[in-house]
Amino acid sequence: MRFVVKIVKWLLGLIVLAVAALFAWLYIAPPELIRVGSGYSAKIVCSNVFIAGRDPNEVLAVDVQAPGHPLLRLMRVSVDKNRGTVSAGLLGFLGKSEAVSRDGLGCASIPDGDVGKARRTAVHAEPAATSQDTLWPEGERVEASQDPVIAKLLDDAALTGSGMRAVVVVKNGRVVAERYGDGFSAKTPLLGWSMTKTVNAAIVGTLVKDGKMAVDNKGLFAPWKADGRAAISLADMMAMSSGLEFNEDYGDVADVTRMLYLEPDMAGFAESKPLAGEVGKVFSYSSGTAVMLSRLWQDAIGDKAKALTWPRMALFGPLGMHSAVLETDEQGTFVGSSYLYATAHDWARFGQFLLQGGVWNGNQVLPTGFVDWMREPAPASKVYGKGQLWIEAPGDEENPGAGVAAGLPKDTYWMEGHDGQTVAIIPSEQLVIVRLGLTPAKVGYRPQTMVGALVKALH
Repeated sequence: MRFVVKIVKWLLGLIVLAVAALFAWLYIAPPELIRVGSGYSAKIVCSNVFIAGRDPNEVLAVDVQAPGHPLLRLMRVSVDKNRGTVSAGLLGFLGKSEAVSRDGLGCASIPDGDVGKARRTAVHAEPAATSQDTLWPEGERVEASQDPVIAKLLDDAALTGSGMRAVVVVKNGRVVAERYGDGFSAKTPLLGWSMTKTVNAAIVGTLVKDGKMAVDNKGLFAPWKADGRAAISLADMMAMSSGLEFNEDYGDVADVTRMLYLEPDMAGFAESKPLAGEVGKVFSYSSGTAVMLSRLWQDAIGDKAKALTWPRMALFGPLGMHSAVLETDEQGTFVGSSYLYATAHDWARFGQFLLQGGVWNGNQVLPTGFVDWMREPAPASKVYGKGQLWIEAPGDEENPGAGVAAGLPKDTYWMEGHDGQTVAIIPSEQLVIVRLGLTPAKVGYRPQTMVGALVKALH
């Protein structure tokens, strides 16, 4: 009996030792998947707390853990509102990552832990406010349609989709209907994810108009001039056909998640990628490309401080998008692939701006014809435009023309983002429809059904 007790104690000792060794390993050298998870958790909570004013526990549970990787359910976050920081880790202390809030630029992931360096990237500007008493788009007041058909459509959860946070319908330049999910309102800044790419393309357009960039520019980065990447033009990048290697799979640790949560210099990481296909001939959707576009337009401005104020000065300010916050990485490069927060009213303003051909209040903000160029099919794709937007609706990428077959006007085009963010723009109907929410792709939601019903009702 004593022998058995000794064996049991010995085994228990081994188990305790093994568990201790496992935790020590996870603490000292955490696997990249854990670091991606903690980086994502810290960043999303940080932005939603410091930009949108949301409760950190709700953001962690609803935005991070519920729809995400099972590993995320073990993440714990700590918010320091005085320092403007959020830290996250597995069980709160393993594979810890941090994000920091900066004036005017939202939050940045800090993969290397250098919070001080990230803090030095900031924009000190007086916050502007839009009049609450003036009609949208000049102000925030909305005189919603009293049409019961429109009301019924927006009250149909099957049409607006699970996890809907905002729907705004603009007809003939005025908001005619809107709906908000529980806990959200017209004043809540919401993340557009990859809809940011289209806004980033418009910022490129403002530099083209100023003569600081040209779509046929080549030899875009110094290291590229020594190899085949010298042939990549700005137009190739805008059309997602650079030929560069980049894995956009969000499943585990791929290029896109590594860039967003493990790399302090996102553009530098993407820029280092080799060619994997023929330049201009192969369509390959890449968030790395969009971040490099940010780096290029910031470099075209030259002055770093001026570049940090450019989105607000050249685009958001003129359009009255006063809620808009475009975030940078730790190095100060705008994350033009993913990180623009704005209210649904401001996303609608941008959609209306595209519908008007880049004109706002009579001012030609983008070059004449630039938006039409953005909408033209990319040479290497039938479903994507030349300027970081979609010609086909979500889910129709493999079935070109499905939207038209389902009754959508032929000139419909889209901004699209992760988890169900869309802006549908239909010039022939003078219609812009914004739909924001937290709706993972696995749900199978298709906003074009709602858009088609609204087109018919408002025709």
